[in-house]
Amino acid sequence: MATRLRTFWQRVSDGIEIQQLWAQFHAESRASYQLYAKEVDWTPTEGEWRWRRFWRVAQALFWAMIMKLSPGRRVLFLIALVLLLFPSISVRRGETEFRTENLAFFGGIGLTVLLALELSDRVTMKRDLEIAREIQSWLMPAAAPKVPGVDIAFATRPANTVAGDYYDAFFRPAGPEQAERLLLVVADVAGKSVPAALLMATLQASLRTLAALQGSLLELVGRLKQYACAQSLGGQRFTTAFLAELEPATGRLTYVNAGHNWPVLRHVSGAIERLETGGLPLGITPGAGYECANTTLAAKDMLLIFTDGLVEAENDREEEFGEQRMLGIFSGAGGSASDLLKELMSSLDTFVGLARQHDDITCLVLRTFAP
Repeated sequence: MATRLRTFWQRVSDGIEIQQLWAQFHAESRASYQLYAKEVDWTPTEGEWRWRRFWRVAQALFWAMIMKLSPGRRVLFLIALVLLLFPSISVRRGETEFRTENLAFFGGIGLTVLLALELSDRVTMKRDLEIAREIQSWLMPAAAPKVPGVDIAFATRPANTVAGDYYDAFFRPAGPEQAERLLLVVADVAGKSVPAALLMATLQASLRTLAALQGSLLELVGRLKQYACAQSLGGQRFTTAFLAELEPATGRLTYVNAGHNWPVLRHVSGAIERLETGGLPLGITPGAGYECANTTLAAKDMLLIFTDGLVEAENDREEEFGEQRMLGIFSGAGGSASDLLKELMSSLDTFVGLARQHDDITCLVLRTFAP
């Protein structure tokens, strides 16, 4: 019997410790509460009694939850709830009495059926999202291109199954008067999950097409801006992006920052440079202008490009990871680009713990060395 119980518990808990299970449940409960709480009017009525306000808020949370169900499932849920709360019904008419017993059993069956229906929907949706994630993974490089004198590593973590973050690194075709250029891109579509992922896919396709045309980086950003504005629903679906061209032979880096978090460039001397020159996010307005800037990477310089999900990641006390922690790790890191990336993500995991991830996280690290 003891062996069977251990096997059963192992199967149910996936071998996770009780403390971790509780922390996971706490994080998920908190996330669910935040979802439903968005639909509650928290404005207190003047002079309202505390228990009355509690009852009003409880009602609002209940209806916020039940309205997420389809009409048929709402009725099933309410019937099951009534049967659980009133398991016995007695009706007397004259000398005749009608009495029911153990209706709670049928209430339990109703809730079980409702759970099975919801799980069926979730499994179907999860399967579709897994396929979407697989397709999305095809759009971004699994490995960095081989570049003499350059070491590149990247990592991405979606907040949900699919993400609105995008990273890429590929060579643009050389022109008659242009040297070979490595294009580096990190972008963040406003929003999360499926809508952001769909827009990210169109952005990736358009960027790859436009990058194949002859022209400067500034011209590429201008063309990409026009495309993004055409797809942004009047500026509602904008995209922050950092685009840079690196000439491996000279170490010259030309970049445009379109409303993105400022990348960090650490020179071999220890000096920190933030790459901020650019303009508004793509898709805000067709008339937006952009500037480009240049810097030079010497051997052992290191560049970190990231999305806001990294610095805005929160632990269970709602404290942000923040730029200071990121810069502290980045300033003292050594080794390869992949070593820095591992150290950064490990530090992030330790800080966040089991708290729910609220935004997509993407990082691209580039380190130069003597070829």
